[in-house]
Amino acid sequence: MRIAVTGSIATDHLMTFPGRFSDQLVADQLHTVSLSFLVDQLDVRRGGVAANIAFGMGQLGTRPILVGAAGADFDEYRAWLDRHGVDTDSVRISETLHTARFVCTTDADHNQIGSFYTGAMSEARLIELKTVADRVGGLDLVSIGADDPEAMLRHTEECRTRSIPFAADFSQQIARMNGDEIRILLDGATYLFSNEYEKGLIETKTGWTDEEILGRVGHRVTTLGARGVRIERAGEETIEVGVPDEERKADPTGVGDAFRAGFLSGLAWGVPLERAAQVGCMLATLVIETVGTQEYQLRRGHFMERFTKAYGEEAAEEVQEHLG
Repeated sequence: MRIAVTGSIATDHLMTFPGRFSDQLVADQLHTVSLSFLVDQLDVRRGGVAANIAFGMGQLGTRPILVGAAGADFDEYRAWLDRHGVDTDSVRISETLHTARFVCTTDADHNQIGSFYTGAMSEARLIELKTVADRVGGLDLVSIGADDPEAMLRHTEECRTRSIPFAADFSQQIARMNGDEIRILLDGATYLFSNEYEKGLIETKTGWTDEEILGRVGHRVTTLGARGVRIERAGEETIEVGVPDEERKADPTGVGDAFRAGFLSGLAWGVPLERAAQVGCMLATLVIETVGTQEYQLRRGHFMERFTKAYGEEAAEEVQEHLG
């Protein structure tokens, strides 16, 4: 199954604030916030939602096709992704702009404040999926993640025009999109990804109820944090999957991307939706135990041992044959 993953490619600058953001906010002064946080730590990591998802899929052996835009400074990052099983030949390289940057500060309660510099990502709107599909011999699914908004709209319309199944995954871009844009991006999606907060925001901005949205997408996949994930489909029983026990909680950045990587890999393997969600939750657990979105190691024996403990022998047997 050939899966293209579209979205941002970026460098993450991750900082740690030892206090709590909530202690620094004055309720009646929120309209004039002016704060500076003295941080204890800075980690510069590879990131971007599409690159994170593709990296995870590459670790699981499903050879994803990364589609996005980066700058001339992408060479080292490209080599890293190539080495970890990602097809990067459809990444557009800008002649004038740097690869995007994400700057994020995490407090003691794992709350986050982040800023994103678009950079070369703005050129993702110039990428045509037909060119990608022709190069690899066709596409079975396109995951449309947070990216240049025009690129997201173009990829969605092209998927509809060319009858390519697609997954809608707005994540960080929900905040800047209006209801009309969100309605365009989700209508007809085979999968709609969001977390619980984004789920409510989608309904508020579109004016559509949960039931109306379920009638317009194939599956609605909602991540629930420490409670796992819920998969809904109109007229069918809801699937709920819990998360494995964590060995530690190091950094929540990229956990949602890791879930998607595992879930999409499960789809590529052809395992049932419940199994795909379990793989996603297991991979997400590895990421939350690691600082950085692509710094975890997927040791197959260790992965399967923990997967078996969390989901049982039968589930493990179905996944083991694909993981190798």
